[in-house]
Amino acid sequence: AARLCSGAGGEAKAADGDGAMLRHLTRKLRASGPVTVAEYMREALTNPGQGYYTRRGGVGESGDFITSPEISQVFGELIGIWYISEWMAMGKPNTFQLVELGPGRGTLTDDILRVFKQLASVLSKCDVSVHLVEVSPKLSEIQAVMLTGGKVQPNPEDKSAYMKGISKTGIPIFWYRDIQDVPPGYSFYLAHEFFDALPIHKFQRTEKGWREVLVDIDPEVPDQLRFVLSPSRTPATQNFIQPEETRDHVEVCPEAGVIVQRLASRIEKDGGAALVADYGHDGTKTDTFRGFRNHKLHNVLSAPGTADLTADVDFSYLRKMAQGRAATLGPIKQREFLKNMGIDLRLQVLLQNSGDTATREQLLHSYDMLMNPEKMGDCFNFFALLPHHRLVHPDKKDKPESKSPLPPVAGFNELLLK
Repeated sequence: AARLCSGAGGEAKAADGDGAMLRHLTRKLRASGPVTVAEYMREALTNPGQGYYTRRGGVGESGDFITSPEISQVFGELIGIWYISEWMAMGKPNTFQLVELGPGRGTLTDDILRVFKQLASVLSKCDVSVHLVEVSPKLSEIQAVMLTGGKVQPNPEDKSAYMKGISKTGIPIFWYRDIQDVPPGYSFYLAHEFFDALPIHKFQRTEKGWREVLVDIDPEVPDQLRFVLSPSRTPATQNFIQPEETRDHVEVCPEAGVIVQRLASRIEKDGGAALVADYGHDGTKTDTFRGFRNHKLHNVLSAPGTADLTADVDFSYLRKMAQGRAATLGPIKQREFLKNMGIDLRLQVLLQNSGDTATREQLLHSYDMLMNPEKMGDCFNFFALLPHHRLVHPDKKDKPESKSPLPPVAGFNELLLK
């Protein structure tokens, strides 16, 4: 099924079908010594020649994991409604950019655009555009086929977007390699299963204080890798471990912190909101680093470059990194968020409109996958970044009685269907 929550399922040993990445890493380790887990992940996932995402990007049934949008169209539809609900709550600005980070196969954006088309009368005076941040050439091709039917053109070198096209519903779409390339402006950001694949540093508390977990060659088995502890404190240990930390094993993702800071300052400056959906915790878990290959758990150090590597998102760290520039909501469990968004009502409508038993069974099965606490309902979380004025009136402190109450934020409160 979907990528499992941390600690679920057994471990699958993989036959090393292509050892090019392992050879590259062992040469590197022999030359320069052990590397951080972050550097190992970066090489294994995004190395230009042999990285898992740059070569494969195994989303979907034939790949290594399935994500929520691949399970049910309802997931993306409700997220589309969330954006429209927030756009209305913020006074219907006359333009908005939908910016997705790491859009996978493009299924989620496709479902959101279908909602925008169905609600075209609501959005009629708004200029909508889509901006996808994608490093994988292979995935951007798949997204282009999904969203535009393949009608895209490369953008001239001097433009920040490397590709552009028009969606099947007539909305302009642009592709970028980095969030900093996305033009400023009122934007809604979406990061679904994006932060969990960013490189993490791992730390272990020892009798001599904190030590960083590193990856090295196993001296007993020369073509195998193993974890070792740094002999002394590393720069990362000094920078990323909080003095008040109580856990004995900690994972920190500095890249996630940088991206959240960028999102928060963009939202503070230009308005909009960001919705993050991922599996994670609120600063409580310890060891969540794991690999997936062919829908099974896979040893993270075996056959690098052939499996997806992932770690749970620490939402307490994201909240800290927003540094007061943006307000944050969540994390709340996926089943709560989808229930608040009206998934039960949407399911009833789809069941009534489906003519055959097979479709109805598929709808109920996918609903169970998304909502069941034992499946994705509890291990996936939703987290939002919003401008402060969306939650508190700027002058509420002075004249509390003169202001009408702000509309609740859908998903984190019940969606008010008018």
